[in-house]
Amino acid sequence: MKVRAHVSMLFHLDKCIGCHTCSIACKNLWTDRKGAEYMWWNNVETRPGSGYPTGWEDQERFRGGWAYKDGHLDLRLHSRAQGLFRLFFNPALPSLDDYYEPFTFRYSDLFTAPEGEDQPTAIPISMVTGEPMTPETGPNWDDDLGGSPLYAKNDPNLKALDPEVRAQLEEIEGVVFQYLPRICNHCLNPSCLAACPSGAIYKRAEDGVVLVNENKCKAWRMCVAACPYKKVYYNWATGKSEKCILCFPRLETGQAPACAHSCVGRIRYMGVLLYDADRIPEAAMVPDEELVASQLSLILDPFDPEVIAAAKAEGIDDGWIQAAQNSPLYKFVKVWRLALPHHPEYRTLAMMFYVPPLSPVVATVEKALRGGQERELLRLDLPETDLDFELYEGLEKARLPVKYLANLFAAGNEAVVVPILKKMLAVRILKRQESLEGQPTEKALKVLADAGLTLEEAEAIYRLTTLPTLEERFVLPPYHREMAAEVWKDPLAAKGEAGFGYIQPPLRGE
Repeated sequence: MKVRAHVSMLFHLDKCIGCHTCSIACKNLWTDRKGAEYMWWNNVETRPGSGYPTGWEDQERFRGGWAYKDGHLDLRLHSRAQGLFRLFFNPALPSLDDYYEPFTFRYSDLFTAPEGEDQPTAIPISMVTGEPMTPETGPNWDDDLGGSPLYAKNDPNLKALDPEVRAQLEEIEGVVFQYLPRICNHCLNPSCLAACPSGAIYKRAEDGVVLVNENKCKAWRMCVAACPYKKVYYNWATGKSEKCILCFPRLETGQAPACAHSCVGRIRYMGVLLYDADRIPEAAMVPDEELVASQLSLILDPFDPEVIAAAKAEGIDDGWIQAAQNSPLYKFVKVWRLALPHHPEYRTLAMMFYVPPLSPVVATVEKALRGGQERELLRLDLPETDLDFELYEGLEKARLPVKYLANLFAAGNEAVVVPILKKMLAVRILKRQESLEGQPTEKALKVLADAGLTLEEAEAIYRLTTLPTLEERFVLPPYHREMAAEVWKDPLAAKGEAGFGYIQPPLRGE
C-alpha cells in the first residue's frame, strides 16, 4: 500500500444557482491576458446542453481519455507510433469554432461618436483581429436554455433515454435544466500527462495537482486532444499549453481556490483524500458498471491505524492526516456515499466529485403523481407534505431523468445514482417533518432507515449541506513548502538576497 494525499474539490449541484461568479473570479485571476481570452479554466454549463467547448463529451470525435480493451488501457487518441505521425496534424484537436472567437466591445465609440439623434453603441470587435464581428457563440451560450433544440438535443448524455422521456425534456414549455460547474479534474490517471511527447505535464506528489512545466512544453498540443474534459488550453500568444492549477499558490498559504472562495451558493467544498497509489491501474481496468465502486475503493480510511502508519512512512505528516480526517470530501464521498466523479468511463480517475441535483426531481414527480398517466404541463411549485413520501417511491419518474444523471456521473449505471437521490430526499423529508411536527415522525424515520441512514447521519448531512462554516467547507492542510524546497535546493542559498522583492536581484540600469 502506497499512501498518497490528494487535495480535491466537491460540487454540491443541488445548491448551484448558476451565477458564474466562480468563472469570473478565475478569469480575473489567471486568464485575463493575451492568448488566454478564450480560456475558461472554470466554467459553468447548463445541462442538458452541449457544454464548452461545444460537444466536448463526443469522444468519437475528440478521442479523449482511455479505452479499456483486452485487459489493458490504451490512450484513445493514438498509439505511440501513431502519435509520431500526428505531431504536425492532429485531427482530434478542437478548433476555434468549437470554442468561440473571443470578442470585446469598442467602448471608445461611446465617447467619440459624433453628436446625433441616436444613442451611440459599442460594437463588438474580435480580440484576435480587432475587426468588427457578430458574436455567434461563446462559453455557456445556451445558458438556461435546457430545452433549446440547438444545444440540449446535442447532449451526448441523452443517449439511452426513453424516447418519450426525451420528448418531454425537449418540450419548450417543459424546460428543465441544471448547472454543471467544471474545472480540471486533476485525475489520478491523467491522459493529458500520458499523451505529452515532451514530458511537460506532471502531477505533484504532495497534493495531486496536475501542472504544465512551460519550460518543457513544445506546443505539440497532444494534451489538449487527449484530455477528455477539454480542460487543457493552448495559448496562441506564448505557444504553451495552460490549465487550471487549482490555485496552488493560494492553497499553499491556507486559502481556498478563487472559484471556491467566491462561490455565492457555497456549493464547493475542499479537503484532503488519502488514496492507495499502488491500486490505480487495477481501479481503472474494470467494466463500466464497476468503475465508480472501483475508484472509491482507492480512497482510504484516514482513521485506520494501518493507513496512518503507511501514510507517515510515505512522509505525510500529522497535519495532513488530521486534515484528511476532518475532510468534508471524505464524508460526502466515502462515508455517506453521496458524491460521484464526472464521467468515470473516461478512466482517468477524476478527483473532483459531484453531489447530483435533487430539486428538479421533486418538481417533476409531483406533477407525474398528480397527473397520473396524463402528460400535462408541470408546475414548478413546492410539493405538499404528504406527497414527499410518494416522491420517494417515484424517483424513476424524475423530470431530470435518473438515466441522464447516471450518464453524467456513473458511466450509465442507474443503480449507483438512485441510492444517492433517495438519501438526499430522505433527509429533506426528515427535516420537513421536524419543521412541521416538531419532531421526526415514525413515517419519516422509516424512510430514513430505508435509505440506509441513521438519524445522526441525516443530521450531519443536513448541517454540512445547509449550515457549514467556512472552516467546515474548506479544510486545507498545512503545506510546509519550506520542507519541499529543501529537497531540491538549499534554502539558505538565497538568504543574502532577502528583501529585494525579486527572485533575482535587480541590476544597475534597469
